[in-house]
Amino acid sequence: QVHLVESGGGLVQAGGSLRLSCAASGRTFSSYAMGWFRQAAGKEREFVAAITWSGNIYYADSVKGRFTISRDNAKITVYLQMSSLKPEDTAVYYCAASRLVGTTPTRYDYWGQGTQVTVSS
Repeated sequence: QVHLVESGGGLVQAGGSLRLSCAASGRTFSSYAMGWFRQAAGKEREFVAAITWSGNIYYADSVKGRFTISRDNAKITVYLQMSSLKPEDTAVYYCAASRLVGTTPTRYDYWGQGTQVTVSS
């Protein structure tokens, strides 16, 4: 069982930066792939980034070069550093855990409650 809690969301101007954190509980955290997804109002949840237990990283094309995912297994935390934010990045951001890395929400077994990111123009 893995319990996830996101933090770090907020309101930022376009071009600004935010760092999201996802604190996990569970002794097997280090064996899970961790992903970030986002869901804008009226849209489907979409993949943002993922990192495997061994450190392999994947990004959606829309965030490549602007967002950085990382994990600290000792702190049982995964991060999403977001830079050069755009209004279209506005969404609720969720972290998720999966035994196998993937880019679809159905691949993930555990989810956090989400944190709101709003980027003003």
